[in-house]
Amino acid sequence: MPSAANQSARPYRSIPRAGFIRMLTTVITGQDRVDMLSRLRQQYEESGKVVAQNAGFIRMVNLYGPDANRLVLLDKDRIFSARQPWMWIMGRIFPNGLLLMDGEQHKQHRKTMHEAFTRAALHQYLQRMNLMIGDGLDSWLRAPRPFLAFRGFKELTLDIAASIFIGVELGNETKQMNGVFEDLVAASMSKVRLPIPGLEFHRGLRGRERMIQYFAREITKRRRAGGSDMLSRMCNAESDEGMRFGDQEIIDHMIFLMMAAHDTTTSTLTSMTYELGRNLEWQERVREECRSMKASHLEFDDIERLPNLSWVMKETLRRYPPLPVIPRVATADFEFERYTIPQGTMVVISPILTHHLTEWWDEPYRFDPLRFSPERAEDERHTHSWIPFGGGPHLCLGMRFAEMQVKAIMHQMVQRYRWSVADGYTMPIQQAPISKPLDGLPIKLEALQ
Repeated sequence: MPSAANQSARPYRSIPRAGFIRMLTTVITGQDRVDMLSRLRQQYEESGKVVAQNAGFIRMVNLYGPDANRLVLLDKDRIFSARQPWMWIMGRIFPNGLLLMDGEQHKQHRKTMHEAFTRAALHQYLQRMNLMIGDGLDSWLRAPRPFLAFRGFKELTLDIAASIFIGVELGNETKQMNGVFEDLVAASMSKVRLPIPGLEFHRGLRGRERMIQYFAREITKRRRAGGSDMLSRMCNAESDEGMRFGDQEIIDHMIFLMMAAHDTTTSTLTSMTYELGRNLEWQERVREECRSMKASHLEFDDIERLPNLSWVMKETLRRYPPLPVIPRVATADFEFERYTIPQGTMVVISPILTHHLTEWWDEPYRFDPLRFSPERAEDERHTHSWIPFGGGPHLCLGMRFAEMQVKAIMHQMVQRYRWSVADGYTMPIQQAPISKPLDGLPIKLEALQ
């Protein structure tokens, strides 16, 4: 695997086409799914901030560190395509989601979708989800022990997503729908991308078709009747320039949003639960802070009034970012660290590595929420050293929604339960495509009086 330092004397090597897909998806398949950070750290320590990957007829370069993140994410010269790499990776399962758009199309779609994420809309969503959170958490008392936190959160967040995004209650269908989204995510990262019955890619295609049929039936009704759920808002959204979404555009956006919203939130909540389950002093600190609000539910104006909970969430996102790497394709030559990187190169930046660099974080492998306190503010040492939601034009549109949902759930959870993990337990993590525990995260759950 040649480093960029050798580019002038040692061109990219060719590998058989069969190896192309393997290398193209190396950041999200195989062993890298389990422990991507170790490989990225080794590359960085051995070869520096610019490391070339052997990817057949496509040049592929990893750029490491906050300066690289700023260059690629801000994209001031508009030369980094998000659509090209994401279409290669997940385009047959999630075509035309906002993440897979570039330029003016991305700008217009994002602007039109903003109607579903305004402050007024978020306020309504929180009111609706608060009651669902209480009912969902109460049901955990009847679950088998030890309680598997990942599965509990996954069912809860999907129920919430169905209510807020679609305006329906899934109830007994939750587990079945969770299976559909698991199939979609697995298929988008599948090595064997052939519609062979029994393989994960085929299951993903079937799941996508099922979602297409469901949303197609709903769109006509929502255009007539309106409503406050996200689907209804998108069916009737119109930009200042008069742009409205077509039926297929709504379907593509909704499938992607439903997956992204409940999968990434589930990931963050599970990782927070793990860290609070083994750092009990922080669990108690958050509990006392939430109790001091003297409210069972979190109100919208209280979202920013819980500093300890905010620091825990930020530290969790630092250790376990939803997207461990972010790919782009350069549409023009550019310079970085005195290297010329040519047009057509797949460029990959790495939030998960950046979040663990000792140059920017004190003891980065230690869980330490106080690093985000005003006194230390380690995240302010560089504008792009903490990037769990990306940045620039592609900054996650649902960032505030995700923060609100995570805090609302954790606010109620710490007041209902005390929990811990077994002595000596270390959560086995699959870091990609979205961070999650391989064992479901078993916890000892104790109801509080």
